[in-house]
Amino acid sequence: MVAEERRVGNLTRPRMGTVDRRAELAEIQRLFEGAPGAAPARLVTLTGVGGVGKTRVAVDAAAALQPRFRDGAWLVELSPLRQGVLLAHTIAETLPLADQTTRPMIDVLAEYLAERELLLVLDTCEHLTDACALAAEALLRVAPGLRILATSRRGLDAVGERILSIEPLPVPEDGDARAGTADAVVLLTMRAQEAVPSFTVADAERAELVRLCRRLDGLPLAIELAAARLRDLPVRELTARLDDRFAVLGDTDGVTTDAEPPWHQALRTAIGWSHQLCTPTERLLWARLSVFAGSFDAETARQVCADDHLPAQEIPAVLGSLTEKSILIWQPTGGGERYRMLDTLREYGAHWLRGIGEEDALRRRHRDHYLALARRGDAAWIGPDQFAWYDRMTAEHDNLRAALEYSLTEPGGHTALELTGSLWFFWHGCGFVKEGRHYLDQALAADTTPSPARVKALYASGQVLVYLGDLPALEERAAECTALAAHFGDTERSYAAATDLRVLTLRGDLAQAMSRAEAQLATDWREKPLTLVPLTTLIFVAHTLVASGRFEEALAWLDELSAACDQNGERSMRAWGDFFRSQAELALGRFQEAHEHARAALLVKHRLREGMGSGLALESLARSANATGRSRHAAWLLGLATQLWETLGRPQAGIPPMVAAHQACERQTREALGEDAYRRAFEAGCAVDLDTGIAHVLDPTGTLPPRRGEPR
Repeated sequence: MVAEERRVGNLTRPRMGTVDRRAELAEIQRLFEGAPGAAPARLVTLTGVGGVGKTRVAVDAAAALQPRFRDGAWLVELSPLRQGVLLAHTIAETLPLADQTTRPMIDVLAEYLAERELLLVLDTCEHLTDACALAAEALLRVAPGLRILATSRRGLDAVGERILSIEPLPVPEDGDARAGTADAVVLLTMRAQEAVPSFTVADAERAELVRLCRRLDGLPLAIELAAARLRDLPVRELTARLDDRFAVLGDTDGVTTDAEPPWHQALRTAIGWSHQLCTPTERLLWARLSVFAGSFDAETARQVCADDHLPAQEIPAVLGSLTEKSILIWQPTGGGERYRMLDTLREYGAHWLRGIGEEDALRRRHRDHYLALARRGDAAWIGPDQFAWYDRMTAEHDNLRAALEYSLTEPGGHTALELTGSLWFFWHGCGFVKEGRHYLDQALAADTTPSPARVKALYASGQVLVYLGDLPALEERAAECTALAAHFGDTERSYAAATDLRVLTLRGDLAQAMSRAEAQLATDWREKPLTLVPLTTLIFVAHTLVASGRFEEALAWLDELSAACDQNGERSMRAWGDFFRSQAELALGRFQEAHEHARAALLVKHRLREGMGSGLALESLARSANATGRSRHAAWLLGLATQLWETLGRPQAGIPPMVAAHQACERQTREALGEDAYRRAFEAGCAVDLDTGIAHVLDPTGTLPPRRGEPR
């Protein structure tokens, strides 16, 4: 067994079989390689109407090209993204690159990609063409090893862009002996067999399949929608009804796009016909589900979409019937069953939702649902279900963005502040600090009226600014938080005190920070329900005492932190306590204890994808390994940590004592191993897949993954 190399992309297998697009795949490869006398393309955009199969072609092309890129091929799904300002954040999250600096994310991306050989697939760009063009030009300018494959209904109009139009699948002519092997007929046959497992193609029926494919102009989405109807109708009747549909509707119904190719009528007719054949209840749910960005589960659909016209108890069955009709895609996940809708079908639903006058009401209900979800997460995060809340909220990321953006468009009220403030645990606990800053800044700028919601948003802003290391902005937020909190209650004043404490800590004013923290902990917080504020204060006390060399005192405070967390089942702050305990144990020469606590911290922080905590825990593990004579393991751990710090942008989180400890560990490990042996072990840690490397660290046997090609 050998250690896995660094992960080389996020491409996944298609959910079901599909047909080959050999000509298109060959042309994409030719464009990127360059024809004789022509320079290789660095940006290729696949264009075509909705439902023509651009995404599938792009994913298949990327899978074929991936071995040529040292750092892999990465699919960035842009369909749920509604603001171009978050494009760079979305690309970074996909790579993954959880930067925690104050630099613009596009600059962070450029630096990250500059030395890499990587294929980036930007899928569904038509609603963000300007942002995509600017991002592509900026990244390609500084990253010579980068190639970009985009899909869009229209070109990006970017410098150096090469456009390849994706057309419908070939449809055979009448009497063609090879009709059964034509791509359109093959796709229809495959989907028919999935809809009706007993479906077979007789010679007489093959002619009807060809006729149906010709009526649908070979458009993949139209073919899939028609195939789903073969559960109810034979091929001949299905084709006849489609002929009637064309005659009645012409090209006046359904979805609009910027282009009007000859086959566009087929798509609109197929979607409109599927819509017409749905029951009134199915049509209403289709329209209402269009407010979701990304995926959703059945319970959320029930809460957002149900009313007197659409009873809640009927929704699960209607979701099933829409899935059978290929309007929805069913997605089993580790967190349960979810559904999503293709863009073209979502647009059709949104068109109908506007037509029946429900768009604003449904978007508000969608927003209200996610506000309620954020409030429940806010209340439950400091408790035994943190991992479950992490999984749930990250699965709802696209819908949270949609709810936030709708809230920011509403005049009056404090909804945007309430939503961004309630999501404090999502911003810093789930690893989205830069996006949190973006939305908190917008909400605070849009609603300046003094209110408890503003105080909480200022407090949440202070949390993310600490992670980003932005002291000037933190000082500004803290000053306003303190001034406003004086007009409200104890909760708001505790938010202000915690934010002031962050300022003192980031300034390095440890004596005053210690005094403030001890004063806050002298209150009756132990007799009240546990919140983040006292836990954070305990962490600041431990940090201050460790930095001051008062290690036994730090351990006493950490005992209290651990007891409070364990009593409530809390893990994230408990893990921070384990990290600081490992620092104290290292200083006291108790290296096995330091190792165990650093490992416990890593277990939780990696599960929550909290990069800073994971990186600091790896640094502690490297120091304990070095102190116990496992120098090669220490060098490998330093390499693994370096790989993680590259994604965050600030080695050792920019904390001076941590930077100094890292440098000392590196120097001692080099001296113990010699330069060549150190470099080999360090580079092995940099090369292993990050998740695989951390899994080895968390293995109870504590074995070190072998170098590439080395037997275990």
